[in-house]
Amino acid sequence: MSNQARRDYWQEAFALQGSITPHVCWNVLLFGLFASCIWGLTLLTEHYTGMHLRLEILPFEIAGVALGLLLVLRTNAGYDRWWEARKLWGGIVNQSRNVAISALAYGPRNREWQSSFIHWTACFSHVARCSLRSELASQETSLLVGPENSELIAKSEHMPSFVSLKLALLLHQASTEMNMDKFSFLQIDKQRASLIDHIGACERIAQSPLPLVYSIKIRRYVTLFLLLLPFALLYRLDNDWLVPLITMLVANPLLSLDLIGVELQNPFQKQNLDHLPLDALSDKIEGNLKGLLATDLSELDGSH
Repeated sequence: MSNQARRDYWQEAFALQGSITPHVCWNVLLFGLFASCIWGLTLLTEHYTGMHLRLEILPFEIAGVALGLLLVLRTNAGYDRWWEARKLWGGIVNQSRNVAISALAYGPRNREWQSSFIHWTACFSHVARCSLRSELASQETSLLVGPENSELIAKSEHMPSFVSLKLALLLHQASTEMNMDKFSFLQIDKQRASLIDHIGACERIAQSPLPLVYSIKIRRYVTLFLLLLPFALLYRLDNDWLVPLITMLVANPLLSLDLIGVELQNPFQKQNLDHLPLDALSDKIEGNLKGLLATDLSELDGSH
């Protein structure tokens, strides 16, 4: 385990795939270029006019601490949204299983009804994923419920609600035509409704990003700090040629934290780094539910 941990450390320390570094490197280089210009301008000004374009370092030390706290707070806010979204999708996984288990155990032993109910339940996670990503119904949906139903889902105003309505109608059919008792009907329908609660909470996250004014102010402070930093480094450093390098070393974590906070705001979009693996979760739900459908319930009923 320790050898694997060491290998993972070095792999992740130098990994580019999944890293924020490629996304901020150009901005880091721009600040380094600006610092080089300031260094050259300072040398020329001091040589020809005797003026010193240098600033005290103390205000930057204080401002750097405050700026770091602001960036960490926004990163934590973004992570809270990511983690809440993951918990909600964990709820979708669990509730999908609960709905399927209850329907198979307490619902009618009509094989056609069971197959239809399980396939529509598995369909919910796929349409939920597509809805959060503003995509049309996926190919998995067509394979589960047929092309015609998939087209109806795609045309609906809210795809998860359409699938949930279909599940409610199947439960109503089982209650009125197939002798499902009212208590089982109410319990399964309550679990079905909780799926809509989970997707509604996910939509709240997707449609309510962190306030734009907060992002604008932080980025203005970061930019101002990094633009003025070379003047303070010229005051402190004996070797002026280090100013561009140190400016880039400071810019990299600041810009990385800023972008990480932005990337974590919407954990559902595929283009975002570390987005939630909704495809894998949907496939997992489908596989679990199809496995339940393949179970021989008569053998379970007769077992002791």
